[in-house]
Amino acid sequence: MSETAYQFSNDWHKFNQKVWDQVIPRLNPAHIIEIGSYEGQSTCDLIRSCSAKHPLRIHCIDTWEGGVEHVRDGMSAVEERFDSNVALASGSAAHPVTLVKHKKASALALAELVAAKGEPADLIYVDGSHQAPDVLADAVLAFQLLRVGGLMIFDDYLWSMEPRGMQDPLNMPKPAIDAFLNIYLRKMKVLLDVPLRQVFAIKIGN
Repeated sequence: MSETAYQFSNDWHKFNQKVWDQVIPRLNPAHIIEIGSYEGQSTCDLIRSCSAKHPLRIHCIDTWEGGVEHVRDGMSAVEERFDSNVALASGSAAHPVTLVKHKKASALALAELVAAKGEPADLIYVDGSHQAPDVLADAVLAFQLLRVGGLMIFDDYLWSMEPRGMQDPLNMPKPAIDAFLNIYLRKMKVLLDVPLRQVFAIKIGN
């Protein structure tokens, strides 16, 4: 399938794809949870790479209402592009893809997955709300759903809504990611050989 068939309004993921292509194949994930799917750019990349060797199950969690940094009026079109893009990616995948769409707040969706006590995920991508309290809640709940040896990726580690020098720490993912990784120091191991645009951490204990 030609990439021109996809409907993406930005190229945010291209900065991460080269690193993903180096790190994620080592894990060879078959069960993925994505928190924050937007138009499905990262979703489609995960489908492409992770369905190459075996069937893939991926949970996509998003309200499709936008965050504080988004224009809310355009979010219905964003969701339509997501649906179209992931259908194209799944249709051209090397092996069957089971995609479960959770259109709800991430804390609720993750709590429901925890309560369901299903198979733990191999990979969890945390890219939902950029506000620190939400990021921290997502990380703590995601930890419960990740298998030992699984990978958690945090996006936008250095992102801030306000200009440099005027940042509100509560509007940044970094304080929440740092807090989570400090508290879970004996249960998560950060990969240090990747750029700081994203943070990659392996679960090493329950």
